[in-house]
Amino acid sequence: MLGGARDWLAGLGLGEFGATVLLGVALIMGYLTFNVLFLIWLERKVSAHIQRRYGPMEVGPHGSLQTVADMLKLLGKQMLTPVAADMFVYLLAPVLVFVPTLCLASLIPLSGAEAFADQPYGLVVLIALSGISVLAIFMAGWASNNKYAVLGGMRSVSQVIAYEIPTLLAALSVVMIAQSLNLREIVAAQARGVPFALLQPVAAVLYFIGITAETNRAPFDIPEAESELVGGFHTEYSGMRFAMFFFAEYTNMLVLAAIGATLFLGGWLGPWLPGPVWLLLKAYAIIFVMIWMRWTFPRLRFDQLMTFAWKLLIPVALVNFIITAFVVGGGR
Repeated sequence: MLGGARDWLAGLGLGEFGATVLLGVALIMGYLTFNVLFLIWLERKVSAHIQRRYGPMEVGPHGSLQTVADMLKLLGKQMLTPVAADMFVYLLAPVLVFVPTLCLASLIPLSGAEAFADQPYGLVVLIALSGISVLAIFMAGWASNNKYAVLGGMRSVSQVIAYEIPTLLAALSVVMIAQSLNLREIVAAQARGVPFALLQPVAAVLYFIGITAETNRAPFDIPEAESELVGGFHTEYSGMRFAMFFFAEYTNMLVLAAIGATLFLGGWLGPWLPGPVWLLLKAYAIIFVMIWMRWTFPRLRFDQLMTFAWKLLIPVALVNFIITAFVVGGGR
């Protein structure tokens, strides 16, 4: 069916390459849209059950179409622009937060058969792209010419810098054991032994905390902090511009969880079910824990958040990295 759709698009004058790109973008965008709608619904239901409520129940079976209704509502909302905003940067920020996320999602190997899985530095590319979103968040806060938004943007920059370090050190601990930055080889190394989450439990915990902070999830949602900053960096965005920030946030959750599943849980490895199904199941399990954390722990103060990263997580990550290097190097 996909081959027929590609041939039909190529017949419209797009050419084989153009038809393949267009079809790939459409498929990825379709799945990512479903993923965002599903995760928002899941978060509402999980939070409701934790608090002994029902959650969305009115629109669709068990409220399953509530997020679709919310999406239609956002599509119909007027997009307001502050008079004093830096117009070019203000309009560029939602695009810049969205495009790297789309690129990341297209590069996640689902079964190891994809071409990107064989790239020698695939993990570096994924981690580098995942950090671009902080630029868009800072741009959104600065260009809005709103004090709350500027504070949210500045908080986001300092937070990502602080928590990117233990995240990278955790990933490098896995790379040293696998002796490769190639995603397929990292998964293959786990096929020959045990998942790296068992060999590197400290690194797995550090990585999970790091990606929770990088995606601005509670208790690390300081750049948004509704009780302090109204909405933080996206205070002055409305309609679909506002929706693009949330689209990027929930897509980043999936992408970083999929990278975590690849590094620590064996990626697409598993019995009976196809590889892509296993990878997505592991990624959604990580996301479920992230959602669970939101309704379990209170939000940290900004000084507590920075202290936690610089005085605890980074020293622990460095010690774990050095011990791993010593063990892998055979004590040399």
